Amino acid sequence: MIKILVVNVNWVGDVVFSSPVFRSIKEHYPHCHITCLAPQRVRGVLESIPDIDAIIEYDDRTTHRSLVSKIKVWVQLFRSRFHLAFLLHGSLSRALLVFLAGIPFRVGYPTKKRGFLLTCRVPLPEETLHRSDYYLRIIEFFGIRVRDRLTYLQVAPDARKKMSRMLEEYGMDQAHPRILVHVGANWNLKRWPLESFTRLIDQLINNLKAKVIIPGTKEDLPLIDMICAPLKNKPWILAGKTDLKELIALISLSDLLITSDSGPLHLASSVGVKTIALFGPTRPEITGPRGKGRSYILQHDVGCNKDACYDLTCPNNICMQRITVKEVLDAMR
Repeated sequence: MIKILVVNVNWVGDVVFSSPVFRSIKEHYPHCHITCLAPQRVRGVLESIPDIDAIIEYDDRTTHRSLVSKIKVWVQLFRSRFHLAFLLHGSLSRALLVFLAGIPFRVGYPTKKRGFLLTCRVPLPEETLHRSDYYLRIIEFFGIRVRDRLTYLQVAPDARKKMSRMLEEYGMDQAHPRILVHVGANWNLKRWPLESFTRLIDQLINNLKAKVIIPGTKEDLPLIDMICAPLKNKPWILAGKTDLKELIALISLSDLLITSDSGPLHLASSVGVKTIALFGPTRPEITGPRGKGRSYILQHDVGCNKDACYDLTCPNNICMQRITVKEVLDAMR
């Protein structure tokens, strides 16, 4: 049996984009055993990718900052006797870890001057690729054929049962549409204005009679409080009350997700749920949804940058402000 290690990336959306990698490897090596090395915070997504057999947690910025903790992971990798490693993560330190683990075949991009640690150096693409295709090119260069590029996640039965029961207890019956509105983003420039969210939620509840649910993390709660303060009829706030697998289950039980370019967007797309995606500084050609769920993308060209914009000093994210509540409602129709 071939034992394969995939060194994965750090963020929810990017991990979702990596899901076709595992499916393609399994199709090429039907009896292989795939282990994924990744941070604990994305474990719920990894456990929802059917083709992953085992997970090793590793985060050199938090739980594995010390030399002792790094050695423990190295010992685990060394004892596993992997035959082959695909490095989706572009860091030098992870390439060094895989090299020291004695894995004979190591495949990845020669980023961060780490080419000497790889046995198969994948040429960096000259053209702009979707993030998922960027990862898939690594295994394609090694000779693995990719038949299906769609992202796909499997909903955990226990999580689905729990969230279904919770929806029933809170009166979230299916007589009215269940709409998730995700207000968070991993950086401010990707956030839609708070007042726009307020007006949208007000219309969804009062005019469309929708059951509105706001998911997210505990860190999103101050933002959510400001959005919901002016509302007479409040949405159901679930931020900080679900883990990743429960969030995936909640999304799968909903009719629509409205969000910026975020992790939940890609979770929804990958479980077949319709989405309305509000894009500003990032580009859908690079980080747009790739699952089977229908997606309607709203974005305006404001003349700033044709590529993804990472200007964190931008005084006003006019690209997000340009998207109107009416456009979102029209997209729903």
